[in-house]
Amino acid sequence: MEIQLISTITCPNCGFKQEEHMPTDACQFFYECKNCKTILKPLDGDCCVFCSYGTYPCPPIQKNNHSKNHCC
Repeated sequence: MEIQLISTITCPNCGFKQEEHMPTDACQFFYECKNCKTILKPLDGDCCVFCSYGTYPCPPIQKNNHSKNHCC
């Protein structure tokens, strides 16, 4: 499977969607919605905002097939 590096984050507060480039060597724990400025954090059991709110999980999860809460 090819690693996806672009994921669309959907804000759970306002529904705004934004395409973002994911880091390949780390998890992103915080993300500020470009529309409503809400600071997103991972949901319980997820390692990063991409695993919680993105169309693709973060690259470490995609690459290693780890469970979402044990990637970094």
